[in-house]
Amino acid sequence: MSRPVIECVPNFSEGRNPAVLAALAGAIRKAGCVRLIDVSPDVDHNRAVFTFAGGGDAVCDAAFRVAEVALEHIDLRAHQGVHPRIGAVDVIPFVPLWNATLDACAALARRLAERLAAQLGLPVYLYGAAARDPTRTLPSIRQGGFEGLRADIALPARRPDYGPTRVHPTGGAVAVGAREILIAFNVDLETTDLAAARAIAAAVRESSGGLPAVQAMGVAMASRGLVQVSMNLRDYRRTSPLIALQRVEAEAARRGIAVSAGELIGCAPRDALPPNPLATLRLRALRPEQILDPEGLARDLCGTAGSDGPPAGGR
Repeated sequence: MSRPVIECVPNFSEGRNPAVLAALAGAIRKAGCVRLIDVSPDVDHNRAVFTFAGGGDAVCDAAFRVAEVALEHIDLRAHQGVHPRIGAVDVIPFVPLWNATLDACAALARRLAERLAAQLGLPVYLYGAAARDPTRTLPSIRQGGFEGLRADIALPARRPDYGPTRVHPTGGAVAVGAREILIAFNVDLETTDLAAARAIAAAVRESSGGLPAVQAMGVAMASRGLVQVSMNLRDYRRTSPLIALQRVEAEAARRGIAVSAGELIGCAPRDALPPNPLATLRLRALRPEQILDPEGLARDLCGTAGSDGPPAGGR
């Protein structure tokens, strides 16, 4: 039986500078015994989602090393983007991908949190299965963004789980957690009406009576001259990308708005996608590495990233 494989999906507050993105990718590759699977940057969100996988110890070490590089290259004081954020490395989730448990991922998250605080001086918030306080969700952690957290971090309700009660001057803070597979799926609308995008997002997201296990927000995409419904599908077996797209299409049609395209950020398991996903989900692009095959990845990594063997190849 192949050893456990754990996925890590750090999100960085940088989606515009190729040199910074290359430095982040290089840090992951140099960590050894992990496979860098995908890099998905966005200029409007000014954010990049990295996906890599390997054995627990190797993945935890790679996450620390890339966070260290992020602090060297990203200054939140000059950062502008449409996505909420509190940190240069904004969020670091660990995901059980193959023969791994959520409890094991939570233990890795807490170990990384302690190291980030002790060695890099970062305030760290735990979330998901690693959370000490189950009411501490990513939206609540990100409330007010970097600027709001800078003012409020010493308040009892906003104190971090690890690290100082002051933000890192350029790197802010970070949320570290454990969760199951999440799919980041966006839908572009053929309009510049931000209020309409926000209304559609409200109709789609679970918290306001929409689809189960869906988070959604409406954002302006200046580089494309349109607005977008940006979604996190937290359980693709309950709400798949196709169901999410169809609901957005229906809500948009009620308002006389057409859908321009779908967009997959990061990776999605093969069984979450319909046949011919590029056409069916109206994707603007789909790279082969974005289709995640946990069993195949485990076979490839067995004896390398899934163990104490030599580094696996990276993208």
